[in-house]
Amino acid sequence: MLTKTQVTGEVVTVYLKGELDHHTARRMREAIDAAVELNMPSLLVLDFSEVGFMDSSGIGLVMGRYRILSKTGAQLHIQGLSPAIYKIMRLAGMERLATLQSKA
Repeated sequence: MLTKTQVTGEVVTVYLKGELDHHTARRMREAIDAAVELNMPSLLVLDFSEVGFMDSSGIGLVMGRYRILSKTGAQLHIQGLSPAIYKIMRLAGMERLATLQSKA
């Protein structure tokens, strides 16, 4: 399983696991979109705590979810980022689209 979803009120948290690359991004994207469509959250949290590798497909995944959420006014938070993935997200300008939080 590449994702696990938790719904608490108007918050949907999706826990991503494994590698986030062009092979896995589609399945992760479909799972996240299904959870958003079903629950219509005001906040989507993507938890990267168990993501060991991410390529540019991860940036595309985040940008696409932001685009969907912006239509409803929902916010996007990304948490549990490893130092390397956090750096990639910052270099790509993702902090303009989402709140970024690295691993503690």
